Amino acid sequence: MAVPAVLRNRDFNLYWAGVVASQIGTRGTVAANLYQVYDLTGSIAYTGLVGAAQAVALVVLSPLGGALADRVDRRRLLQGAQAVALLVAGLLAWLTLSGHAAAWHVVLSVVLTTAAATFDQPARQALIPALVPRSQIAEAIALLNPSREIAVLVGPLLAGVLISVSGPGLMYAVDAGTYALLVAILAVVRTPPLPLPAEKRSVVHSIVEGATYIGRRPLIYTLMGLDLSATVFSAYRVLLPALALDVLHVGSTGYGILSAAPSAGALLATYSVFRTVQRSTRQGKVLLLSTMLYGIAAILLAFSPVFALAVIAALLLGGFDAMATTIRHAAVQIDTPDEIRGRVTAFYQMASRGGPALGDVAVGAFAGLVGPVVALSVGALATISVAASFSLRDNVVRSYSGVVTEDRA
Repeated sequence: MAVPAVLRNRDFNLYWAGVVASQIGTRGTVAANLYQVYDLTGSIAYTGLVGAAQAVALVVLSPLGGALADRVDRRRLLQGAQAVALLVAGLLAWLTLSGHAAAWHVVLSVVLTTAAATFDQPARQALIPALVPRSQIAEAIALLNPSREIAVLVGPLLAGVLISVSGPGLMYAVDAGTYALLVAILAVVRTPPLPLPAEKRSVVHSIVEGATYIGRRPLIYTLMGLDLSATVFSAYRVLLPALALDVLHVGSTGYGILSAAPSAGALLATYSVFRTVQRSTRQGKVLLLSTMLYGIAAILLAFSPVFALAVIAALLLGGFDAMATTIRHAAVQIDTPDEIRGRVTAFYQMASRGGPALGDVAVGAFAGLVGPVVALSVGALATISVAASFSLRDNVVRSYSGVVTEDRA
């Protein structure tokens, strides 16, 4: 079996390895943050500040991170963001291992790390087209996206093991090590210089320019809308505890399995996703079908009478989400010129990462009124309806082929 061309690229392979390691450390640290705050305070409300800190930093700083990603060397910007996160993780490890950590230290570390990530993420995504030929962008993203799912599975498991050995401080120390690894890898990765604009413009002007570009690209803003329709209406993760404990009655162990199943489904779908973005010339139709099937899987999860069927539904959720997400992310990168890619990626990040946070609030509140089964079913029907409306008429998404051309006019 021939090795895909994208995997014969030394710089991409190095970058991929560093990203996987860094994400595992980050996911493990988030799990340790939640554990440590609750352990120190015994307050669920205080523990919720961890998520709130992430959301605030993301929304406030993402546009600035995108603007910088188009004004400076993206590799150096990513190195700098990782170095800041390394220092924060190292300091928190020292405070925790020495017994001096307080809950506010942990929440502050989340704010600082997420702030660094808002500069990190646009540069991280925008760097991919500099590592591979344009014809391989979709394949590269199809390989990078599952690394997030690996991190979701492995990171919290690693945190649990390290916490049992020596407490959260050891997880933070390992996280600092993964940041250091990616910083070192970026030092040897080769990328072409970013063409900078001849006229020096203000950061505010750069941010406005990015938003204006999105407004002129129907494919990008429509994909953002589809992303939001899935992540806001069908926000299933916030309902998993209630489904596991109150509907299926499978306890904490069952909840853990149910929580891990979507990531496992995404990993199992990796080969199919990769072959689709590599070969299919009807990726828009595949995207819409995957979104509708995602909604159907959510309804199946809501009405599963037995635990085994719920796990299967969660696996399908992860698989269909991986297909739709990869096609959306690749389309945005392909449809965006390099000189503005960081800003467009930052705005798209606000939808793709902000949508789940908004969905958790909206669907969680709705579930408090009607119960988790009805809330997830109604939300999933909304997602299906939005995708179906695009499937029944000609539009930029349905006609999107996935074929790479040089024409962006």
